[in-house]
Amino acid sequence: MASSRAAQRYAKALLDLAEERNNQEAINKDIRDIHKTLEASGELRSVLKSPVIDVNAKVNSLKAIFKSVSEDVKNLFSVLANNNRIAELNLVTKKYIELYDEKNNVKVALVTTAEALTPAIEAKLLAKVKSLTGSEVTIKNKIDESILGGFILRIGDQQYDASIQGKLNTLRTRFKNKAHV
Repeated sequence: MASSRAAQRYAKALLDLAEERNNQEAINKDIRDIHKTLEASGELRSVLKSPVIDVNAKVNSLKAIFKSVSEDVKNLFSVLANNNRIAELNLVTKKYIELYDEKNNVKVALVTTAEALTPAIEAKLLAKVKSLTGSEVTIKNKIDESILGGFILRIGDQQYDASIQGKLNTLRTRFKNKAHV
C-alpha cells in the first residue's frame, strides 16, 4: 500500500512538472512507451527489482534503453534511484498514465478477445467506441482464449459481452430455466 501511494506521488509530481513545462504530450508518450516495454519485459522488471544489481547500473541501463526520452523522464529514473524506488518504475508509469487519462478525460476501453486485435479491427472498434462515449478513448487488448471468439468490451463500470462463451452461458441458463419450452 505504501509503495502504491509513493508511486502515485511520483506520478503526480511528473504530471505537474510536465504541465508546468508545457510538454505533457511528449512526456505522456515517453511514459507510455516505458510502461509498454516494462510490461512486455519480465527480465527488465527483474533487473530493476534485483538487490544484487547496483542502483547506478540500473539507472544507466534505463537511460541507455530509453535514450530518446525527455530529460525530465531521465531525471525521474535518477530521483527514483536516489530514493530507493527504482523497482517501482512500472507502478509509477502505470499511475502516471491513469492520472494523465483522468485529467484529459481519456477513457480506457478494455477489449477482451480470443486472439490479438488486428490494427484494422482496432481502428474500427476505436472509432465506434469514441462515437458512443463522446470522449477520447484508448484501447487495451486483453487476450483470453476461454471466450472462444467475439469480444468483451469494458469501459469503466459498463460491459458489453459479445463473446461466444457469453452466448453459450446465456443459452445454458435459458435451458436450465426451461425458457425454451
